[in-house]
Amino acid sequence: MTADEIRERIEQALPGARVEVSGDGDHFEATVVSERFEGMTPVKRHQAVYAALGDAFSGAIHALSLRTLTPAEAEG
Repeated sequence: MTADEIRERIEQALPGARVEVSGDGDHFEATVVSERFEGMTPVKRHQAVYAALGDAFSGAIHALSLRTLTPAEAEG
């Protein structure tokens, strides 16, 4: 799985989100900014992103570092 494929999956699951993904093939870092994260705990935010990736963790992705923010958090 590529960084672009990860970004596309997250964008499909979280419409309107700003998503940046970098990585080397099996270890990735992602920053996701979404209004849907308002009122969610960090754990719930991460779960929403992991749900978007589905079964990718069964082999295609070995590690994913997440930074999940609301638009207000990203600005300030």
